[in-house]
Amino acid sequence: MLPKYLSVTDTQTIMDDVSLNPGLFGSNGRSNRDFSKNSSWGKNQFNNSFPIALICYANEMGIRPLYLKLDRDLNIDRDEIEVVDLFGKDPKSEDLFFSFDSDYPNYRTLIKGRLPRIDLVTMEKNQKSCLRCLEIKLTALPDNQTHHLSESEYGCEIVVRPDTIAYLALTIAEQFSSPSDRQELLAYVRESCEDIRDWSKKEHLISKLDRMYDAINGLLSENLDRQQPLVIQPIWKTEGKSFKLRPFCLDVFVWSNFAFTRLFFDAAKDNIRKLKARKTEVITRFTRSIIWLTRMLYHFGEYGYLPEQSIFKSLSYCSQSDKAFALGGLRTNPYMKCDELIRPRIPKTELKNIILGGGQLFLSPERRFDAAILNNLDLFS
Repeated sequence: MLPKYLSVTDTQTIMDDVSLNPGLFGSNGRSNRDFSKNSSWGKNQFNNSFPIALICYANEMGIRPLYLKLDRDLNIDRDEIEVVDLFGKDPKSEDLFFSFDSDYPNYRTLIKGRLPRIDLVTMEKNQKSCLRCLEIKLTALPDNQTHHLSESEYGCEIVVRPDTIAYLALTIAEQFSSPSDRQELLAYVRESCEDIRDWSKKEHLISKLDRMYDAINGLLSENLDRQQPLVIQPIWKTEGKSFKLRPFCLDVFVWSNFAFTRLFFDAAKDNIRKLKARKTEVITRFTRSIIWLTRMLYHFGEYGYLPEQSIFKSLSYCSQSDKAFALGGLRTNPYMKCDELIRPRIPKTELKNIILGGGQLFLSPERRFDAAILNNLDLFS
């Protein structure tokens, strides 16, 4: 009988068991991680490698990720996306390679200074070419805001890093990289930006915020054919706040880069209105994210590259810049609400077919999903 949580000695004993062959479905031998090593199952690694195995397995079962796109009215349109379109290549192809926690080489010429890393870069091994860059957010359902509500009102918390805003800007900038396209981009944002003398002073920005909001919205709504997948958001559903997984507990949502802007644009509306009416002097994280995005796109239109990442700290407006923003389940539920959010399509009994060869025994129980699996070891019997 295995203990509920494993000590260092227990883990070493398991690692010495040559009968184990730990791995993840669809990822073994096709990524920059060696899942036979304990170091590949740490608290940060598992949260972006497991979702890729989940997607590969769901594809094998004929289940496509749900795709959240932006429509012309700036609302979220829910659809499905083929995994080949998500990864840029057939997930069964031996030529497909998953590079975790890497930068995206195709964007190195589009930014000044260090290009931040992103959760996943998909690549063609033979051609040595990059295909997609994707952020991954493995989220629990329900969260602390919604666990007491009805299942139809359950939602997930999303925490967004500044680097995600940088990659959001890069995915848009790439679509406007030619000189003529840069002029088109500037046509959207120039009026809201060109008179700002000091971007670090919020008093120079307040009168411009509603124009920034409208400018980016216009840019997105008139270029819908340029949107592309950016954020993978798998969900794992539990019995309320417990670690007990629901019988049907796993599914995958994918946000397009344009749709992802709704998370902070919609949340910033009230703050922008109050700032304009001089009813507050506080710039929220949501509004700040709009400033960051607009500033980067304006700079790209003017000079052909995004500014250095130091702008996140220099344009902090008295808020810490370790994260861009966080959004709780009460706010994410309306975007994601669908039958699959109430009853995810993949049952917990399939976990043993996704986490392979005893890999579940290498997990670190301080992470919530890791702990949930370690509290459901009977699924691997």
